[in-house]
Amino acid sequence: MSTPDDKASAQRLLEVEDLHVEFRTRDGVAKVLNGVSYHVDAGETLAVLGESGSGKSVTAQTVMGILDMPPGVITGGSIRFRGEDVLKATEARRRELRGESMAMIFQDALSALNPVYTVGFQIAEQLRLRRGMSRKDAMAGAVELLDQVKIPNAKQRINEYPHQFSGGMRQRAMIAMSLALDPALLIADEPTTALDVTVQAQIMDLLDDLRRERGMGLILITHDLGVVAEVADRIVVMYAGRIVESADAGSLYERPGHPYTEGLMRSIPRLDLKGQELDTIKGLPPNLMAVPPGCPFHPRCPRAEDKCSREVPEYRDLGQGRVSACHFAEELMSHG
Repeated sequence: MSTPDDKASAQRLLEVEDLHVEFRTRDGVAKVLNGVSYHVDAGETLAVLGESGSGKSVTAQTVMGILDMPPGVITGGSIRFRGEDVLKATEARRRELRGESMAMIFQDALSALNPVYTVGFQIAEQLRLRRGMSRKDAMAGAVELLDQVKIPNAKQRINEYPHQFSGGMRQRAMIAMSLALDPALLIADEPTTALDVTVQAQIMDLLDDLRRERGMGLILITHDLGVVAEVADRIVVMYAGRIVESADAGSLYERPGHPYTEGLMRSIPRLDLKGQELDTIKGLPPNLMAVPPGCPFHPRCPRAEDKCSREVPEYRDLGQGRVSACHFAEELMSHG
């Protein structure tokens, strides 16, 4: 008889544990990831939030095995996909996992798609190379995939080039390419960047529908809390290469447990504050070659005290599976 732990283990797709990555350049060493840990289960949506430079995309690239090395160097940690440590796998094995088991949608669809090939050819190519399909069957598969991502007139549009697609349609085509080999895990890196609000909502709804239909794990990387509000199951918030808060989506939106998350929440535009100035987080993210001592967020934190500039905060367990890397997390939670 299986235990709940056995069932949880069977559902666990990805485990990132204590991941450290440096960029070694002529100007010095940038510590880009500093002990990042998170997991994703089958059928679950994990949102990874933070400003540019917080380490969100570098974590995803390391998971996918597409991090530029050099300058990137993995200095510690493990990445397990269905229990297999992919950092110890051969390059041939990593290539097998990419596309077949894990796929990634990049934030700039126009750059990610090859401008000299039709959209249909680019989708069908994977089916021919990886599945051994004939050209005719692969193109039929491409049409089916474009239908699944709700591109109208798919039979005609497979013969069009990326520049003939709108921004939203290109993003849908990228999603179709990512789903071609039926991956168990899909990573979407800023999938709604440069799209208008209506199209953003359509793309997010599409990803959520596909996640449910296919039972796949989904990682959504974004800087915008508003984008993932209705689709995320759990959220991790990153700052300066470290996770500063992790919680289920409902709890985090109800009451943030870290001042940085609180700042991100306050910067979301709200209809009931029409005409008022948006709150902003003062200052800039730290230079990763010279991260300040203590809590990396303390120079920008409205709640900072002397202790924050001296001591790196440990993770505090706030109950119900949520943690925060803030000296005053309990106080923040109790007073809001």
